[in-house]
Amino acid sequence: MPANVSAGGRASLRNALSTRQLTMIGLGGVIGAGLFVGSGKVIASTGPGIVFVYAATGVVIVLVMQMLAELAVANPNTGSFSAYASKELGSWAGLSVGWLYAYHWCVVIAFEAISGAAIANHLVPGIPTWLWALVFMSALTAVNLVGVASFGRFEYWFALIKVVAIIAFIAIGVVAILGLLPHVSSPGLHNLTGNGGLLPKGAYPMLTAALTVFFSYFGTELVTVAAGEAKDPVTAVRRSMRSVSWRILVFYIGSILIVVTLLPWNAAQVTQSPYAAVLGFLGLPGAETVMNLIVLTAVLSCLNSGLYSSSRMLFSMAQRGEAPRLFGTTRGTSQVPMRAVLAAAAGGFFTVVANYFLPTDVVFSFLLNSSGGIAVVVYLCITATQIVSRRRREREGTVNQTVRMWLFPYLSVLVLVALVVVIGGMAFTASSRVSLLLTLTVTVVAIAAGLVKQRRAGAREMPVQPSLELEAE
Repeated sequence: MPANVSAGGRASLRNALSTRQLTMIGLGGVIGAGLFVGSGKVIASTGPGIVFVYAATGVVIVLVMQMLAELAVANPNTGSFSAYASKELGSWAGLSVGWLYAYHWCVVIAFEAISGAAIANHLVPGIPTWLWALVFMSALTAVNLVGVASFGRFEYWFALIKVVAIIAFIAIGVVAILGLLPHVSSPGLHNLTGNGGLLPKGAYPMLTAALTVFFSYFGTELVTVAAGEAKDPVTAVRRSMRSVSWRILVFYIGSILIVVTLLPWNAAQVTQSPYAAVLGFLGLPGAETVMNLIVLTAVLSCLNSGLYSSSRMLFSMAQRGEAPRLFGTTRGTSQVPMRAVLAAAAGGFFTVVANYFLPTDVVFSFLLNSSGGIAVVVYLCITATQIVSRRRREREGTVNQTVRMWLFPYLSVLVLVALVVVIGGMAFTASSRVSLLLTLTVTVVAIAAGLVKQRRAGAREMPVQPSLELEAE
């Protein structure tokens, strides 16, 4: 039997990722332009109180990841929540959320390619942004085509660089706030309590900011998507999800708190690049260049993760008959789903072409708006799947695994309500109505496609009933 074919005759993936790499993949998928660049806009729109938004949203994310970990430990699968939704809610749900997830990451790939190109162009102005984007897309597509071990190594080092950078940023920031950094006057709590207080624009902008924050947190689920290619899936998922969850809370909340404590929330530099602004305030030599290099690493890491996650989701759906079969095949001894990888990369390359003809800001804004609230929709599906799955296993008496959702069903229902509130809040906010409309449109199309596919599959499997004439005979 060929190395890339499973016992059931289907193409299989190589189990080559270690627990250490799986943890870094989860961190790498989250810490990108959404934190380093996008956080500046939500700080400007909300004020220092944005820390509460990151904290509250982070807690919701941790709860969602605990639910997903429960599902993944019970059945490690490359398709992750899409495969679980197909099993618990019906193939229509798995197809819908799978395509939404793949689409979202295709948008993120393009988003990160443009972000990285803009940073590289700032560092080396002589090369246009579209060419930088082409270089990044080509290089990381090649990395994903070589093999999962190659992806794992690249992602490990990409993620490690930005994790070390954030830890150093928080440590230096704490020293500065305590007034222990030479030649830097500590602002104390003035930027938190003065200049309008914690919520200078009121509490309502916090709801609007929650959507952007959700977008920046999205990616933690990569741990379970990659579980199908881990050497020891159950152990890797259990340890990685626990580690990723608390680290993300510390990194996000800690670093944002440093920013709003050291600098006024409405400073122009904060809106443009909050982390570089802090390093500039501290007077560190070459701070802007160093920060740009770190952000570039973070962006490329997120792009790398996006190519991987989108391609593996397409592969898993193709294996279940919910995507074109050509995405469910692998090539060579590397056992890489090459066609799925190329399909995932197509959106990024299309953006390179668009970026050649359109200004970077135009493409950047379009991508942000087109991503809409799909992250929240995906989390809604994960929550509903976990509730249904847990209820089923309780009836069957099979709830005996080591990873379970805390205080079930209360926290699960609470998360469901919180996610619905975020979606509902978009309808009452003028700036997010376009994103909501696009999100609903894409979601309805995906659900409709899933229902049609499920109905057709059911019709094919329905046994042929004998005719009345034959019965009479």
